Amino acid sequence: MSHSTESSNLIEEHFDPAASRRLSSLSFAVSAIGLLVSAYGLFASREQFAFSWLFGFVLVFTLCSGALFWTILHHATDSEWGILIRRQMENVASILPALAVFFLPLLLLCAPILWKWWDKAPGVDPLLDAKAAYLNHTFFSIRYVLFFVGLGGVATVLARRSIAQDEDGSAKHTYAMRNAAIVGLPVFGVCLTFAAVDWLMGLDYNWFSTMWGVYIFAGAAGSSMALLVLIVTGLKNAGYLKAVNLEHYHVMGKFMLTFTVFWAYIGYSQYMLIWYANIPEETIYFKIRNTESWHYLSTFLVAGRFFIPFPFLLFQSTKKKPKVLCGVAAWMILMQIVDIYVIVLPSLHQTGISPSIFDLASLAAVGGAAAGLYFRRLSASCLFPKRDPRLAGSVNLHN
Repeated sequence: MSHSTESSNLIEEHFDPAASRRLSSLSFAVSAIGLLVSAYGLFASREQFAFSWLFGFVLVFTLCSGALFWTILHHATDSEWGILIRRQMENVASILPALAVFFLPLLLLCAPILWKWWDKAPGVDPLLDAKAAYLNHTFFSIRYVLFFVGLGGVATVLARRSIAQDEDGSAKHTYAMRNAAIVGLPVFGVCLTFAAVDWLMGLDYNWFSTMWGVYIFAGAAGSSMALLVLIVTGLKNAGYLKAVNLEHYHVMGKFMLTFTVFWAYIGYSQYMLIWYANIPEETIYFKIRNTESWHYLSTFLVAGRFFIPFPFLLFQSTKKKPKVLCGVAAWMILMQIVDIYVIVLPSLHQTGISPSIFDLASLAAVGGAAAGLYFRRLSASCLFPKRDPRLAGSVNLHN
């Protein structure tokens, strides 16, 4: 990519506040409906509510965490290409602190249902006794707080510094964001990995995989880049982000391709090593998901997450066609939904797929609230970092 030193003459763009309020209100209304249906589920079928809510929460959490990863990577590598779209990464990542509230129903009302180790007394299971230093109520709760303090703190620092630079244009903010990103990268890796272990691997404390954190990261990074493509296109169609061109789509498409391949590599490696070793404590995860009707959904996930998007993303010509790339991006987000569903729900319905209205309600509740917060932030600042010293390099991007 080129690194232009030409000055940028872009006119700053602000999203219409009235449209922002309207979209935010609509999103919160969807969330309210989802919350009402989920609240009914809490009393009608608490077990189903618990797993459905975990599914919806984790899906939104991975999308927001992925956006934080791209923001961190952008600053840590002193990247130019994404300056024009960086503000949208920041806006999505800034939702993370609010997501801490949506985890509370699981922690306070559903922990014994989700995590079977929660109410087991010492001495009942020797394997659990060996993990007691990690799997205990106090440490689990402390880790939950640390996850959101770490991820939310990094996201907040980067977003505030970025907006502050809009005011004075000082390069000190660029250096501060780079330093924060370098510190934030290991914080991100540790927090996302252990959150995946606690909330998802912990659904069966007998099962383990050393590749689990990387697997969840691969899905989060790929699907969040796909979400960014859809957001940028939506803003362009509304008349904003006029300087974003096909070169930016090409780069976003390349990152989508990268994590399509990376997800497949990690997923296959994890499956192959566990299945070949044939250790019962490890193979139980795939045994459940490769039997009964779960087998069809798992097979669809493999085909849909790699073999379908791969040929579209492989060629430069398709990556420079926004309509095609948006179609692939929407498909990748659908596959992230399927992936999280296959991770969470078989722990409840081990004999086969059993869809529930509460699955959709949880997506509406958490996703609607996240969208509402995003639309609120959309009009709060310029749609791109207007005084970033590297803005000209992004405007004059050539691959």
